[in-house]
Amino acid sequence: MNSKLRRSILSWLFLSPLLLAALFPFAVMLITALKPREEVLNPHWWPTRLAWENFIDMWSATGFGQALWNSLYVGILSTLIAIAASIPFAYALNRYRFAARGFLSRFLLVSQMLSPIVLVIGLFRLAASLGLVDNTNGVVFIYGAFNIAFTVWMLQSYFATIPRDLEEAAWLEGASATRALIKVFLPLALPAIAVTAIFSFINAWNEFVIALTLLRSQEVYTLPIQVFSLVAGRYTIEWHHVMAAALVATLPVAVLFAWLQRYLVRGLGVGAVK
Repeated sequence: MNSKLRRSILSWLFLSPLLLAALFPFAVMLITALKPREEVLNPHWWPTRLAWENFIDMWSATGFGQALWNSLYVGILSTLIAIAASIPFAYALNRYRFAARGFLSRFLLVSQMLSPIVLVIGLFRLAASLGLVDNTNGVVFIYGAFNIAFTVWMLQSYFATIPRDLEEAAWLEGASATRALIKVFLPLALPAIAVTAIFSFINAWNEFVIALTLLRSQEVYTLPIQVFSLVAGRYTIEWHHVMAAALVATLPVAVLFAWLQRYLVRGLGVGAVK
């Protein structure tokens, strides 16, 4: 057995407890979702048969499709808003020197320490004054605003790794500052922008408190609120529907994160090393 194979086996052995701990909640959700209704509270681990129809019943009985669309709408639009606002902000913080530069950088860091629940009353009053309560567009703007500080903080650390000489060479060739930014700088920053956008989308996809405060009717529920509504205030809880909904809501993001994890790590690492 060569040393490389031995290291791989030892690595998997050491990581197996962590892997089992990470996959155990998904196993519980999947097995419970596949149990027939009468066996959901049965203490036995395995069902007598696999009730795949639970996913179809859950989709039609809970309005899951509309909630899925609402989450996609909110997540994508809020991410686009955050990225569009953060790119020039992060570029200015990295490339230009001005009086409030240090203060803005510290403010961005401090703002990440605030939980949305601290501001939820003020956000509700603001949304109510603008007529955005029970409206997904209100949630889009709030998520986008909350994600700006995070996305700027991530992007500026990566922007610092891009040599200024490349832009200066474009200026010497006659390109304007805007053209050099679009044609030279942004293509080099695309990996960091993609990584930041993924994190921003996941934050919006999983957010619960603000959506619970602003969204009142089931037609505008996002996935976390829709899954919560299957449990809250119910005399009888259909646990097979709850677990099926939770699995479908969680699995796409988990698969996306696992699929792109090498790019996420590379994007975070390259922004931390100058």
